[in-house]
Amino acid sequence: MAARSEGMLIVVSGPSGVGKSTICARLVERLDGVLSVSATTRPMGKGEVDGRNYYFLTREEFEAKLAEGEFLEHAEYLGNLYGTPATPVREAIERGKDVLLEIEVLGGTQVARRHPEAVTIYLLPPDSQALTGRIQGRGRDAQAVIDERLANARKEIELARESGVYRHFVVNDDLAETVSKIVEVIEQERQATSRN
Repeated sequence: MAARSEGMLIVVSGPSGVGKSTICARLVERLDGVLSVSATTRPMGKGEVDGRNYYFLTREEFEAKLAEGEFLEHAEYLGNLYGTPATPVREAIERGKDVLLEIEVLGGTQVARRHPEAVTIYLLPPDSQALTGRIQGRGRDAQAVIDERLANARKEIELARESGVYRHFVVNDDLAETVSKIVEVIEQERQATSRN
């Protein structure tokens, strides 16, 4: 495959527990792309590594970077700030790499406004029982947090559908099939862009 002159910006969103992280990891392999590392003010989880999973910042550090315009998008979710550092994304795209942003709907909306060329994909669970099972299966949250995540997931799906931001909705029923569908969507968008 010939090297591309410029990569694509790909936004992947979906409710908590829908499988975003697993799908994005597979997409990075299939596309020879880059997964953007977000910054967050949430505490580091067990087994997470600063700079690989997230850039873990204090709220003060995050707000200072935000004031300096260093984020492509940012949002507050469950009391924590999340944001995408802009410089590494821009540099990777300029090197011809596709960059995946695994972000929530509010962040996806900000990116789509600033970068209308971005490929916007929203992952859906096959049904609400599957989502409930996935969130409970993580085994890392108390029941109150699980209930909050489920309520937020329902609201987020509705918001994503109404926003007009997401051009593609993909149901994550079978992992391999879902990844293949998304790769197909991205390649169709790439061809459409190259014709313009």
